[in-house]
Amino acid sequence: MSPEQVVLPYATWPSPVSTADVARSGLHIGFPTVLGDEVWWTEDRPAEGGRTTIMHRSADGVRRELLRAPWNARTRVHEYGGRSYAIVPGRGVVFANFTDQRLYLLTGGGEPRPITPEPEHRAALRYAEMIVHDDRIWCVRERHHRDGTVSRSIVAVPLPDGAPDDGAAGVEPHELVSGNDFYASLALSPDGEHLAFICWDHPRMPWNGTELRVCRLADGACRTVTGGPDESVLAPQWRDDRSLYLVSDRSGWWNLYRVGIDGASPQALHPAEEEFAGPLWQLGGAPYAVLADGNLAVLHGQGDLRLGVLDPGSGVLRDLDVPYDGWFPVLAADGRTLTGIGYGPTLPRSIVRVDTVTGRAEELRRDVDELPDVAYLPLPRSVRIESRFGRRVHAYLYPPANPRAYGEGAPPYVVFVHGGPTGHSTGALDLEKAFFTSRGIGVLDVNYGGSTGYGRAYRERLKGQWGVVDVEDAIGAAEWLADEGLADPARIAIRGGSAGGWTVMAACCTSGAFAGGVSYFGVSSLAPLIATTHDFESRYIEWLIGPEDPGLYASREPLALADGVTCPMLLLQGLSDPVVPPAQSQAFADALAERGVPCTYLTFEGEAHGFRRAETRSAALATELAFYQQIFQA
Repeated sequence: MSPEQVVLPYATWPSPVSTADVARSGLHIGFPTVLGDEVWWTEDRPAEGGRTTIMHRSADGVRRELLRAPWNARTRVHEYGGRSYAIVPGRGVVFANFTDQRLYLLTGGGEPRPITPEPEHRAALRYAEMIVHDDRIWCVRERHHRDGTVSRSIVAVPLPDGAPDDGAAGVEPHELVSGNDFYASLALSPDGEHLAFICWDHPRMPWNGTELRVCRLADGACRTVTGGPDESVLAPQWRDDRSLYLVSDRSGWWNLYRVGIDGASPQALHPAEEEFAGPLWQLGGAPYAVLADGNLAVLHGQGDLRLGVLDPGSGVLRDLDVPYDGWFPVLAADGRTLTGIGYGPTLPRSIVRVDTVTGRAEELRRDVDELPDVAYLPLPRSVRIESRFGRRVHAYLYPPANPRAYGEGAPPYVVFVHGGPTGHSTGALDLEKAFFTSRGIGVLDVNYGGSTGYGRAYRERLKGQWGVVDVEDAIGAAEWLADEGLADPARIAIRGGSAGGWTVMAACCTSGAFAGGVSYFGVSSLAPLIATTHDFESRYIEWLIGPEDPGLYASREPLALADGVTCPMLLLQGLSDPVVPPAQSQAFADALAERGVPCTYLTFEGEAHGFRRAETRSAALATELAFYQQIFQA
């Protein structure tokens, strides 16, 4: 306690972190590309309806926006999208436009022109993971048929020859590979003769099992190099014309390997009980990069991933001394220069250029232009919680803190539950958390069993147990807060989005540990979700719970257990959500209303899965704070 601090009730402390600050933050800078001294990346613009633009930083340090409104460089492949652009050296940028999903070429200061055909119906042909080679763009194409089915292939799109026509008709791509349900991680060999990629089929997800294949471009002949139904192989990159690097979890951890295209067994480069990659939710990521001297820039660790340089010959790994505690798996390199997205507890998500020899790091762009005084930013503490049945659970603890106020007694807390569910939370700076902690509300961000970042065994705790393990771990986290004297047992809430919303609703159905629950676009019922959700996750429930069984599903799903809810709830939902349709939140809100349980259901026109508009994010956060203030004072 300092002389400047005064005693004030928790959840009412004065804070400089406003809803507008949080809403304007989160440019979600992503997918950097580096060529020489030039760097490109994408940025989301919350103040412009959430559209994604492409930024360029020239060799002399001038930063400019390449893509003007209303153009939106965002692909809908798998609905979660990913890398939506590629650089055409000397000519411009190719990108996927969100509205129609066609590929466009942007050159100079002109208007983009389409280079793929207009589909039979709107956004029926979608493209992602573009790589440019020899006047062609290799990419994943996703085709949505009129009967509702979806198919994917790897195609080559010819680049226009620069003729003065407007290219409105586009050119029909050449299909190289088809037959599998999913493709990702395209990589062309240095001699341009082979294309490597990973593929998998329903009902597997890419963290369950994938195959690495290599296709000879001259005749289209493909062979499987490694991988299978019980091995997750990710991120192939060429070492030379006859061998590749890759990430595999065959040891129980996503580690780096080297393999020849002749199919010999992969050789581990640096065996460790650490992860060198994350789950493949979006296409186009890169958890490591090949440097000019043959070394690899790598990310590794448990939870947050550190940046290091690995000698693939000796296996020696040295961490770089940079001021960023964690990195997102989207590295890009040219020569010895590396670009990536780093973060820290007081450093926002930033595009960073690193000299891998000297270790010098240069920040090129921040996710947040202006930060509040560091005294208002929460510093996470990594903790391990013992949940039910002796399970150890990973989490990040953010106690409430404010240089101008303090409270008496144990404070209120909110248990954060991430989405996925095969995902994880990091210790990255998050103004949304600061919004709450600076007002006197603590946060415990839980990486429940099933989260990534801690090996395959931890990830597979959720196999067949969704709605059990995640719920028990969230309840265990609340009980731990109370038992440790960190939180007032009567003032612990829970919040989460998507799969995290499912856990929120299910926990409130089965436990009295929470004073209230907040669900953002959460899943409440399984059979309707299976019938209406998008193709990428349409068979995910089989792994998470099991084949469709009304009795089994009713024992897990919140809608069937709604009689158990006794605490107030807040449900927030985008009305254009293709992943978790609005009917999911609406049905749960109706069920609570029938039982007389206090429930606020707030919807937003034009928002999909994850709110992107500044006005939406601001309104949702203000409503959430008002909800906590009400239930914590009851």
